[in-house]
Order: sequence, then C-alpha cells, then structure tokens
Amino acid sequence: MTNLIIVMPDELRQQSVGVTKSDPVITPNLDKFAAESLSLSNALSNCPICSPARAMLFSGKYPISNGVIDNCYSRVAEYNIELKESERCFSDVLHDAGYSQGYIGKYHLDLPKEEDAQYTEGWRGDPKKGGTLWDAYTPPGARRHGFDFWYSYGCCDNHLSPHYWKNNAKVDERLDIEGWSVEHETDVAIAYVKNENNEYRDKDKPFFLMVSHNPPHMPFHEVPEKYKLLYKDKKPSDLLNRPDADSTKRAVSSVADYFSAISGVDDNFGRLLKVLKEEELEEDTIVLFMSDHGELMGSHDRMGKNAWQDEALLIPFILRWKGKIVPRTDNFFFNMPDLMPTLLNLLGLGDQTPKAVEGIDRSNLFFGKDVKRPYSGYYLTAQPLFPEERRGIKTLEHTFVMIRTRESGDISYILHDNISDFYQLKNIVDSEPELIRKYKRELIKWLYRTNDPWLKNKDLSIALDLSLWNRVLMSLKRTIRSI
Repeated sequence: MTNLIIVMPDELRQQSVGVTKSDPVITPNLDKFAAESLSLSNALSNCPICSPARAMLFSGKYPISNGVIDNCYSRVAEYNIELKESERCFSDVLHDAGYSQGYIGKYHLDLPKEEDAQYTEGWRGDPKKGGTLWDAYTPPGARRHGFDFWYSYGCCDNHLSPHYWKNNAKVDERLDIEGWSVEHETDVAIAYVKNENNEYRDKDKPFFLMVSHNPPHMPFHEVPEKYKLLYKDKKPSDLLNRPDADSTKRAVSSVADYFSAISGVDDNFGRLLKVLKEEELEEDTIVLFMSDHGELMGSHDRMGKNAWQDEALLIPFILRWKGKIVPRTDNFFFNMPDLMPTLLNLLGLGDQTPKAVEGIDRSNLFFGKDVKRPYSGYYLTAQPLFPEERRGIKTLEHTFVMIRTRESGDISYILHDNISDFYQLKNIVDSEPELIRKYKRELIKWLYRTNDPWLKNKDLSIALDLSLWNRVLMSLKRTIRSI
C-alpha cells in the first residue's frame, strides 16, 4: 500500500511559491518539488479561513453540511462550531483500512473549553471585556478521528515558543518548546518517517502523516533571523510587486517577515524530502504540499484571508507521486472537499468513500485522462457573526460573487473579468447583465448541491430569480435520471 504525507502551512497564498513567478519569494525546494509534481493553479480554499478549510479537507463536505462555518473559538460556542465526533473523516477511513497515522502541529477543529483555559494558551484579552479563547485540547479517542500518533494543539500563535500535547498526555501535561514551531515540527516529522526507536508508527503498516505548520500565519515577525536575512536588502516596494497591492501600513511592515517565514517553511520541507529519499520511501509515498487558505497582504487594500480575490482563495497544491502521476501544471478547478474522495481513490480505497461526501473524485484528471473538466469552483462565507453572507463562483473567465448584508438584507454583486483584469481590480457587474444571469444559474447549482439555506430565503430566491431556479432544478433532475 502507498504512504501519504500532507504538509499544510497556514495562510500561505499560491502566489508566494517561487515557481509561480508571482511574488518574489525564495523557495528553491518547493520549486524543485514542483518540477517533479502535479501543480494545480485553480485549487480553491472555498471558505478561506482556518477551521472551515480544515473541516472540508477531512470531511469531504462543504461548511453548511459539516457545520464548521466559522473558526472554532469561544465567541461561536453557542453555534457548536467544531468538527463533530460523529463525522466520518478521511483519516477515519484510512485508520479502518490499516494505516498508521500521525498528526503534527495546528489542528483548530475543536471548540475551546473555559475549564481548560489554565492549561491552554488561555484568554486573549479580558474575558469580561470581550476576550476570546482560541486554543483547545483534543482528548485521545474519537475526537482525533483515527490518528494514533498525536503531537498537536488547537490554535496558538506563539511561533517561537509553541506547545503541544503528545499522544495520551492529559490537558495539564502540556509540552512547551523553545524554538521555531516549523523547525521543531519538522524534527518530529522526520523522526516519524524514520520511525526512530520504533515508537512512532507500526513499521508493518502504510502511514499517513499530516504536518500542519502555523507559520506563515500571523504574527508575521515571529520567524528566525536567518530567514529574515534573505530579504534584508529588499524594500517593501520590491516585495509588494502586485498591481493590486497598496501601501497598507501593515503590509509594508509585514511582507518581508511573511516571505521570510515562507522561505523557512520551504527550507524545512526540503529537510523532510531529503529524509524521505534517504529512507528509500520516495517511490512508495504520495507527497502533497498545500495550504489551508491564502493571505491578501495588502492586496485590495486589505490584510487577512476571508475574501473572494485570488490572493485569499487560491492555494498552492503540489502533489508528487513518482512514476504514477506525470509532472505538469494544470488549471482544472479543484475544491477542498474534492481532496478526500480523490486521495482515497489514489490510495485504492475509492470504494470506501462515505456516501455523504460532497466532494468529487478528480483522480482521473490527476492522471491526465480525457474526461469532463469542472466548469467552476465555489466560494462562500457563512460565519454567523460576520456582517455579510457571500456566495460565489470562479470560472476560468470570471469571478462572480453575490453578497447579502445581514442587518439590512441588501444584496449586491461582484463580477471580475479574470482574463482582461487578471488582478481583479474592476467590478464590471453593471455592464454585463447577461453574464450575471448566466452565473446566477451556475451559482444555483452550487447552492442546490450543498443544500444551502439561501434557497429557502425569500429575498435571496427573488434575487436569484425563482424561474431560473426552477429551470435549473428541472435540468438537474434530468441529469440525475440519465446517470
């Protein structure tokens, strides 16, 4: 059986991998790795914030269905936003198929508990004045969804002094480390691959290792000096080279550190690949480098990631399976929930994909077969405390977004021409009524497919055009009958 390694740093945008020839970031190991791999230029983080992205990866479902519509933190506790213990995840399937499994780094799929605050990162701010809890302890058992080696934490942004709970450690048995989290987690990952002292995994079983780094996630400045030196002679204007990048104060002060952290992630990814080769496991292991979402870093006058623009929505997705998948770059749309059924099929376990999975197996496209390619990718924001709800689609030609303001119920639209306006600087919605109608039809298909509550909202149904919905529904029914 084939091994699998996924390395997933947090908040690393697709444009910040050197081989894309976009941001001026130094990533020699990733560039070499990409030359041996399938790289997807339209891999989407459909709800581009941490917890929803991770829940989509593990469950194969979109946020409305898996319930993780926001980050797992104390302010949304009343909505019970966390990955459910009952969810049958990708790792549950692999566990039942006989895999040893290791999880290293940030998890961020459990709601923090107030009674655990003294042992976790604790409160960010005064809890009596709106402070929040982010870090969470994941107890051994079903909440770990089949991972037998555990070296993880919930959500803590102390990159230079991280902490972890190892295997069966109780909540009050936290392991504190001095050093950069990426380097330390790579050390642990290397020990796992080598299976030092036979204490990390069953040597007679195939393995799945997930390495989930927090950097280059903020705080951007917490990165070793040796990586900062790579950019010491660069001005912010040299690094913020995208036409949509403005002089946002935070971007100017952060971009060099952000790129430094990415170069550090690259360096440590190279270390892991080197050990994989030394252990003669290259041919037997699928290696995937990806991220959970991107980072605007000053583009469109903003920082952060909860946005439809490419800097937030697109993620690096670089997969190597030596001798099996031909190295190349492809532009077919790949949504985060597609990962579960696709990887299960690559591993020979496609028939074990749960029926409730909403993602689509794209393994035929991975192998370069001449099959139907997806027309669009999906985008949504459904956070309960966010002032807006958004749904949208991305095609090769356009990005279309529908926005509903919660307080007023007002509805507005965004339409970008992705070809003539590559950096998505103009909203052309007023000049393209036919395209709006076309993309409403495409969006309706996504809403139907993901069982979205927007379809039950009267105002939204009118805005989407109920007659359009009826025609699309009839078309979908005919399609289903023909299968």
